[in-house]
Amino acid sequence: MPKLVVVGSINMDLVALAPRFPAPGETLSGERFATFPGGKGANQAVAASRLGAEVVMVGCVGSDLFGRDLVAGLNKEGVDTRHVHTIEGIASGVACITVSGAENNIIVIAGANHALTPEHVAAAEAEIAAADVVLTQLEVPLAVVAATAALAKKHGVPLILNPAPAVHLPPALLDEVSYLTPNEHELSIVMDAGSTPFPDMLERLPGKVVMTKGEHGAYHVAADGAFVHQPGFTVSAVDTTGAGDTFNAALATYLPLGLKPAMRMACAAAALSVTRLGAQGGMPHQDELDAFLKDVA
Repeated sequence: MPKLVVVGSINMDLVALAPRFPAPGETLSGERFATFPGGKGANQAVAASRLGAEVVMVGCVGSDLFGRDLVAGLNKEGVDTRHVHTIEGIASGVACITVSGAENNIIVIAGANHALTPEHVAAAEAEIAAADVVLTQLEVPLAVVAATAALAKKHGVPLILNPAPAVHLPPALLDEVSYLTPNEHELSIVMDAGSTPFPDMLERLPGKVVMTKGEHGAYHVAADGAFVHQPGFTVSAVDTTGAGDTFNAALATYLPLGLKPAMRMACAAAALSVTRLGAQGGMPHQDELDAFLKDVA
């Protein structure tokens, strides 16, 4: 059972299903509304726990009903929440998601996630030191990500940074990251590369980047320059929300097996995740992933 520390956001997802996306200024009748626990950090923590990892979550929620429910949901999924802090007087983070067909539009309001500090990360140093992999994202302050990377490097623990929502990252931070896991659009922003073809972008950071490309799978240029492509798996998509989070969680969970097998497991888990509604609702358990891979072998 691999040990993971996930440092990141914890949100409540407010999901509206509609026949299409509304135009600016338009009021559109929707088909269904539901709330789901979310946030990239919490999503990745839950997905990893379902895949058999021992997961410690580091993050913040507000002193509201959403915060209470979000912590209870993480506990129910077997995630260690000793380092999830409740911040008084601040609302929990939310994501407002519109789903049409298999596509989605998302507005994220950080709330208590922006109250996470490097001091909160430092309080979890013992857990980071004991971890097999540390996983973080960019829905928390960049100073928190930098502190997480520094601690992971100090203790020789691989760090996966999922750079979403994407920003241009300082070279000093990139140097401390073991693997960067953007999609193609995010990679362009991180590297300030404009319309540069993605193979060229990957070659600029050999051995560092595992780039996702939806149904096409994942791509990597190894440190020796070898080009690696893990094809995607064909499924009937219902909701793509959370597919990237599932990919990252699976990559972190299976990374101790090696990068290539971890990429395969991650692509398979992400494919399974889009067959059901909701970010966490679609995340597979280990037995489901094993059965799926047996069927496609």
